Amino acid sequence: MSAARRRCVFLDRDGVLNRAIVRHGCPYPPASPDELEITPDASHDLAELKKLGFVLVVVTNQPDVRRGLQSREAVQQIHQALGNALPVDAILACYHRDEEGCGCRKPKPGMLLQAASEYAIDLANSYLVGDRWRDIDAGHQAGCTTILIDFGYAEKKPAIEPHARVGSLREAVAWIQRREGQGNVNYVPCS
Repeated sequence: MSAARRRCVFLDRDGVLNRAIVRHGCPYPPASPDELEITPDASHDLAELKKLGFVLVVVTNQPDVRRGLQSREAVQQIHQALGNALPVDAILACYHRDEEGCGCRKPKPGMLLQAASEYAIDLANSYLVGDRWRDIDAGHQAGCTTILIDFGYAEKKPAIEPHARVGSLREAVAWIQRREGQGNVNYVPCS
């Protein structure tokens, strides 16, 4: 008899769990743990998802390591700080650049597929919350319901519209709660 598949909320890191550093309309990661600013209420919001029984997996591109702009140690320290502050089950990172063609670098779904295999996740009944087109495209390719935290970055749009557009992690969690039949929660539907 096979084990039951688990449901997951995949979460991008920068712009979702911690504030992205925006320059010229484009988001960048914090350079060190000293620059890490976890979004207000993130711990509470993720606890609400845990109450619904979701596995919480962070999936993040961190190509600045390969570019020589950030050390792997700094990224790991940031992940340690996030793991200490937030109720996440795993943090997966891709350090490759686009030109390397890695299957785990979003918009490809490799990290989601890896997590699905390792944690027995049912992708069709899972969500992805991200703030960039890469997140949404990866979520669609993996078969997840996608939620875009739309900060209006000056970059290309997702290839396929997200299932919902919201303004914050709090609104994304409220949308999931409503979709899961948990209370009368306001959310912004995708038009």
